[in-house]
Amino acid sequence: MDIRFLTLTAVLPLAACASAGDGSPSDAAPPPAAMTCSADAAQSYVGQTASPELGGAILKATGARTLRWGPPRSAMTMDYRQDRVNVMYDDAYKITQVTCG
Repeated sequence: MDIRFLTLTAVLPLAACASAGDGSPSDAAPPPAAMTCSADAAQSYVGQTASPELGGAILKATGARTLRWGPPRSAMTMDYRQDRVNVMYDDAYKITQVTCG
């Protein structure tokens, strides 16, 4: 097998990942989301039964952009997002905690 062919097949996938930009600030990642979450505004929902409608109300009250439900005994990522509200609930679907991140 030709060594040029092997080199080409090894380098070609990497070329797809390369940036075509010149490194100017316009090539930088976009700024973090302007919307931030305020969990204090949704503490009144603790103790209520989780539902899609209540999730929408929590999103609106907190000003968050995304909602993440936290079922009992489930694993969740630890990444922090300032525009996300987390709603944890128990086996009876009662909301136990509302946090941001």
